[in-house]
Amino acid sequence: MTASLPPAAEPDAVRARAHSFNAAAAQYAANRPSYPPALFDAIEELSGRPLAGARVVDAGAGTGMATALLHERGARVLAVEPGPGMAAQFRRTHPDIPLVRGDGNALPLADATTDLLTYAQAWHWTDTARSVPEALRVVRPGGAIALWWNTDAFDIEWITESRHRTARFFGVDAPVEQKWEARAERADPSGRLAFTRRTIRWSRRVPVDTHLANLASHSLLLTAPEDRRAAFLAQERDHLLTVFPDGVVEETYDVLLLVAPRP
Repeated sequence: MTASLPPAAEPDAVRARAHSFNAAAAQYAANRPSYPPALFDAIEELSGRPLAGARVVDAGAGTGMATALLHERGARVLAVEPGPGMAAQFRRTHPDIPLVRGDGNALPLADATTDLLTYAQAWHWTDTARSVPEALRVVRPGGAIALWWNTDAFDIEWITESRHRTARFFGVDAPVEQKWEARAERADPSGRLAFTRRTIRWSRRVPVDTHLANLASHSLLLTAPEDRRAAFLAQERDHLLTVFPDGVVEETYDVLLLVAPRP
């Protein structure tokens, strides 16, 4: 799951945005970007062990994008997902990968049983006062915790302009470029996890309709009134077609990866 939260968002608004994905799970699965192979190479490097044969728990697994890629790398992966709609989509798409219901604040796992605990687009939905101790509890000594997010490549002009339009349209006050830095800095306020940071750039080319459906699957739009959402997407389509007149959008991402060994 992913979203950008206004800094003063109230708890009820945060909960509404966290749960908004359940009604849009199929749209999420069909249109969200995946992750490049170089991300998993970096996870292996920074965690100090291959994924093949490792016991991996993918927390906040959503529809299973990251889970499936970890499985393809040979990991013995277990998905943990709190949302009923996302979990149902996961089971439809990945029936052979085990899934349990739960979240990062209270993992349904025994102590010291996991080689690698991952959070793809999910850590920011947890309460770090609870999720950090939970991560340390379930990861075995010598194991690692990995968090990552697909972030926008803000050195590309059309992407920066698009994100600023989104912020203005929906009244998000925080400069969008600063959001990811703040997210990395707040990953563990307690300082118990010594994260190493890596950024991996990648891109994909998709039809403009896929790009717009990707935007519409974010919680900021999912929780907006239908007329506002439709107006924004129509405006954004017009802007995009001036940049990509052939109707094919090149989305560029910087994956922000944080990996910490279990002390």
